[in-house]
Amino acid sequence: MTAPATTLTVVVMSHRPEVREAIAGAVGRRPAPDLPRLRFVEASSVAEVLGAADAGEIDLAVLDGEAQPTGGMGVCRQLKNESDDPPPVIVVVRRRDDHWLATWSQADAVLVQPLDPLTAAETVATVLRERARPAVRG
Repeated sequence: MTAPATTLTVVVMSHRPEVREAIAGAVGRRPAPDLPRLRFVEASSVAEVLGAADAGEIDLAVLDGEAQPTGGMGVCRQLKNESDDPPPVIVVVRRRDDHWLATWSQADAVLVQPLDPLTAAETVATVLRERARPAVRG
């Protein structure tokens, strides 16, 4: 049995540094007492996210749905459809009405801007806990 991780790596993707900073700030380094600390890795491009995912370096990806030139919803769908073991993904949208698009992208969860720190931390914690649960095989 392996020891639990001391940190979990969260990739935050947006072409705008202030959006990446706002996401990391809203989530915080410790979203729940039962989870390890988070280490945020900022990504400004799709290539950075896909490279980290392919290398198995991501415990969670939080993607800006409005990122340019490729939005987080497209990146999420690509991760979910092209990876054997994709990381969980949270897509951040600007309008509540865009929630359905994030669902189409196969996101594990959706956050709406402006980010509420309590909601952001709870959402991240829930998604990370779901990832940690062993799969039940029948």
